[in-house]
Amino acid sequence: MKTIEHRRHSMRSKPGKHLSQPGITLARRVGEEMGSFDWVVTSTVTRAYETVVAMGFAVNSRSDLLSTMDDSVSAEAEWDSGFAALAGAAKRHGALWSFAQELASLLKDMVEALPENGRGLVVSHGGIVEISVTGCLPDLDYDRWGPAAGYCEGVRLSWEAAGWTDAEPIRVPQPDQ
Repeated sequence: MKTIEHRRHSMRSKPGKHLSQPGITLARRVGEEMGSFDWVVTSTVTRAYETVVAMGFAVNSRSDLLSTMDDSVSAEAEWDSGFAALAGAAKRHGALWSFAQELASLLKDMVEALPENGRGLVVSHGGIVEISVTGCLPDLDYDRWGPAAGYCEGVRLSWEAAGWTDAEPIRVPQPDQ
């Protein structure tokens, strides 16, 4: 079995583009508990890259696709509406569904390149994490998954043989901001 962890970046001081000190502290704490990864991908946005470095990992590649949702996707659902709402919006097969399929294709390429029992890490942004799992496993029951991914939270996707078999949310205690 291979796994991909897709997580949201850590905290920043808005409107700044860099992680805040509490964000670095959170990413370090989370990174200490994650184990190792065979391949690490981030969005091209600074806070995603900085999150991976603060977690203690090297970045192997960066992807524009993981960086932002365009206006047509954002018009179909709010990025922070949660797993179930984004999955429901994707099932209407509009722009959000197309974006989910693009993200699923990116994750599929990544997982297929991993060695047997390999692990990959993706760090991107709120909304993108939730939409990506919907693209990989559209028929999963997301009703009990709760709110959108908080800082350093995300999803763990499992791959066996030639397909995604399961996913589970990853939750992290959120510090006071």
